[in-house]
Amino acid sequence: MMKISAFGDEIAVDFEEQLRVMQRLKIPLIDIRAAWGVNCSQFTDDHVSRIKDLCARYEIAVSCMGSPIGKSPIDDPIEIECERLRRIGAVADQLGARNIRIFSFYPNAGVDEAAMQCAIDRLGKLTDIATSLDLQLLLENEKGVVGDLPENCLQLMKAIDSPHFRFIWDPANFVQCGASEHVDAWWSALHPSIGYIHIKDALLPDDSSAGHGDRSTVTVAGQGDGQVKELLENLQASGYDGVLSLEPHLLEARHSSGFSGADGMEMAVNALRGLMAEVGIAEGR
Repeated sequence: MMKISAFGDEIAVDFEEQLRVMQRLKIPLIDIRAAWGVNCSQFTDDHVSRIKDLCARYEIAVSCMGSPIGKSPIDDPIEIECERLRRIGAVADQLGARNIRIFSFYPNAGVDEAAMQCAIDRLGKLTDIATSLDLQLLLENEKGVVGDLPENCLQLMKAIDSPHFRFIWDPANFVQCGASEHVDAWWSALHPSIGYIHIKDALLPDDSSAGHGDRSTVTVAGQGDGQVKELLENLQASGYDGVLSLEPHLLEARHSSGFSGADGMEMAVNALRGLMAEVGIAEGR
């Protein structure tokens, strides 16, 4: 059994509208990246109080804080990210959550041995803080950061072997790095580190993407090259009983956010539920 969550700000800027649509779509969990146009790293106590009250009213629980931690230059002072983690961790605690999505920093000139070791050191410091606060950091693979390709993600996960540091498998992000058939090739090595799953799909880049930031076309689950069905089959066979979080990016993908709209989110959740039914995955509520 697996539960569905979704990034609410993919639906609307207004937080209550996010919850209203999610309730209609019977999505029981929310990943909070932004509310009322404010990133979760900048929430005030008033934001947190309003979010808590609205989640209770709509009976939707907070699954994860979609933080921007680690989507920053690798040579920025690490204390900036440490302070962001402490603040977002305090917000998560007030909202009844302990999952914090993070990234692995932008290297200066590609992923070489020095960049990898620097990322490991920095992520290790964040993991120490997470351990002290009983948080779970979830490292998302992402184009352009140190942990972009599967082999780089594996090196990071092996270096920081902690229950407070787990891996988010994002199929579309691997595809956008050019990693084809990543589930077939990397499931055995990476699956012991999985703590969370993002659901979005994409087509492998081709010559037509030139001049458009080299971004491939994002699709609903099962219509791209992300092997989402194969990923779900492997998750089911391995006994995974965690979260499948929709981050569809169907209309727009920005540096620290994305947007799909209410209709796009409905398309995305219907596609996911269709694949879950094909694979035989029961949906938790």
